[in-house]
Amino acid sequence: MVAFLPGLLIVLFVVGLTGFRIAQQYERALIFRFGRFIDIRGPGLFWIVPLGVERAVKVDMRVLTDGVEQQEAMTRDNVPIKVNAVIWYRVVKPDFSVIKVQNVRNAVIQVALTTLRNVIGQHSLDDVLKEREKLSGLLKERVDSMTEEWGVEIQNVEMKNVEIPVSMQRAMAQEAEALREKRARIIKAEAEMDAAIKLREAADEIMKTPASLELRRMQMLTEIGAEQNTMTVVMMPSEFVSAARAFAEGVPVLPKEAP
Repeated sequence: MVAFLPGLLIVLFVVGLTGFRIAQQYERALIFRFGRFIDIRGPGLFWIVPLGVERAVKVDMRVLTDGVEQQEAMTRDNVPIKVNAVIWYRVVKPDFSVIKVQNVRNAVIQVALTTLRNVIGQHSLDDVLKEREKLSGLLKERVDSMTEEWGVEIQNVEMKNVEIPVSMQRAMAQEAEALREKRARIIKAEAEMDAAIKLREAADEIMKTPASLELRRMQMLTEIGAEQNTMTVVMMPSEFVSAARAFAEGVPVLPKEAP
C-alpha cells in the first residue's frame, strides 16, 4: 500500500495540473459544476476541478462586427428597395449570453434582419434616402431593447447601402431636373425684375436733367464708333439741323422769341 502512495500522488498531481486554464484579457470564463453555473473567472490563470466535475466556457468580451445581409423590403409608399446594414455589438453579461440564448451571434443578426425590414416598411422612400442617420439610430434602439436581456449591448447600427429600381431612378432624375429648371426660371425672372427696377430708376434720374440724355446719347455714339466696320445712322433733332444749315450759309442764328 505504501509502495503505491508515491505513484498515486504523482497521478493526482498530473490530474490537478490538467485543471489549469488561461483566459485572455478580452475573455471571461463561465464555470459550470455538474452542469450548474457557479462563477465567472478571468482574465488570467485559474483552476477548475478536472475529470468533468467543472467545465469552463469562454466568452469573448470584445466589440464584434457583423454585416446584415441584403434585404428586400417594401417602403411605406410601396417602393421595393434592397438595403443592407452593419452592426457593432459586445457582450456585457457573459453569463446571460451563454445561459439565455443558444447562439448569441446568430440571434443578434436575426433580430437586426427583422428590425431592418420593419423599420423600412414604416418609412417612405424619401425618408430612407434622406434620413439614414435617423433610421440608423432607430434601428440601434430597437435592436438594443431586444438584445438587452441576452447581456448584449448594441454599439452602433449603420445602413450601408440602399438600392432602388431603375425605373424609380429615372423618375427621381426627371424630378431633380425639373426642380433645377424651375429654380433657373425663378432666378432669371428675379434678374429681369431687378433690371427693370434699375432701368426705371435710371429713367427717373435722366428725366430730372434732359441734358444728361444727350450726353448719354453722345457716349453711346462714341462706343459704337469704336468699331471699324460699322455704319451708324443717327436721328438728330430738327433744331440741330437748322442751326448747322444756317451756319454753313453764313446766316446768324437768332434765338426764338418767346411768345
